[in-house]
Amino acid sequence: MALTIEEQIKQIQDEIDKTQKNKATEYHIGKLKAKMAKLREEVEKRRASSGGPSRGYSVKKSGNATVALVGFPSVGKSTLLNTLTGAKSEVGSYDFTTLDVVPGAYEYQGAKIQVLDMPGLIRDASKGKGRGREVISVVRSSDLILFILDFYDTNLQVLVRELENAGMRINTHPPDVVISKRDLGGVDVKTTIKLTKMDLELAKAMIMEFGIVNADVVIREDIDQDQLVDVLTGNRIYINAVLTINKIDISDEGYLRDVRERFKQWNPVFISAVKGIGIEELKARIFQRLELIRVYMKKQGEEADMDVPLIARNDSTVGDVCDSLHRVFRQNFRYALVWGKSARFPGQMVGLEHRLADGDVLSVIIKRTGE
Repeated sequence: MALTIEEQIKQIQDEIDKTQKNKATEYHIGKLKAKMAKLREEVEKRRASSGGPSRGYSVKKSGNATVALVGFPSVGKSTLLNTLTGAKSEVGSYDFTTLDVVPGAYEYQGAKIQVLDMPGLIRDASKGKGRGREVISVVRSSDLILFILDFYDTNLQVLVRELENAGMRINTHPPDVVISKRDLGGVDVKTTIKLTKMDLELAKAMIMEFGIVNADVVIREDIDQDQLVDVLTGNRIYINAVLTINKIDISDEGYLRDVRERFKQWNPVFISAVKGIGIEELKARIFQRLELIRVYMKKQGEEADMDVPLIARNDSTVGDVCDSLHRVFRQNFRYALVWGKSARFPGQMVGLEHRLADGDVLSVIIKRTGE
């Protein structure tokens, strides 16, 4: 009897797990990973096309950015939401108090930040346990993850693993690899940097194992097997995250030092959601990791409005700002004037592709009616 796709995936994973990792086996393991990724892609396609009712949470995004609170049940997510935003999320000292997604919002540095409290994640959430898939779908659509732990349940790796199993990549960037498919000619792999974690032969074998048989491939980063699988799959979400550790008001100083050392690579923010300790520091860290910029608009012949900034992403162009104002600004755009960090000199004349920096003053000049 033929194996199901799920059985094939399990069989491949078992083989990977039992294969000793060394130089001699990396080629074999790499091809297995590519084959398994292809099978998982097929599973997702079948699931997406199967139809049927969805029980996913419906969340309307608002503000300049959305932050998802992610943690185990009963770590203080609802209390933190209430402290940050004044929203009313039910609080209790028992698991699964929050059975729906509860939104709240607050303002910081001119930006309106939406915060989502949702049911706690548990082990195997990525497989659907505890409505895990619905929760993760909300996280995937957010702009920042705020992991929240308490001092007595600090198993962050479980949370990270569940999100990674669902195709999320945290505090990293998409690998700099370009795959351009073509009709003929096989797979041609080139690199602009020395590869130390895999070689070109293995990269080519993995690409072909995934089912791509004709393509030009350019690798501009020293990637490993898993990063190449992410490129091949193409449905990964890359998102920043902040770690906060709650309930410092009930922790002793010695244990606090131990936790600080254990998570030093995360540079966590230590808080007490109940007593409001560390909340301003947390707001500042959230704003930093959201990578937002403030642009102050200036009408021609008038002073800039320095009280109410326009909030944009840190890679935004003049064209992006025009789009956020009104489509007429791009349609009738003539030029823009910029003062600030992104300008070579005050009042520099720029076009739509000019990239802005935090604190810039921008004046957009558009064509008048009849021009």
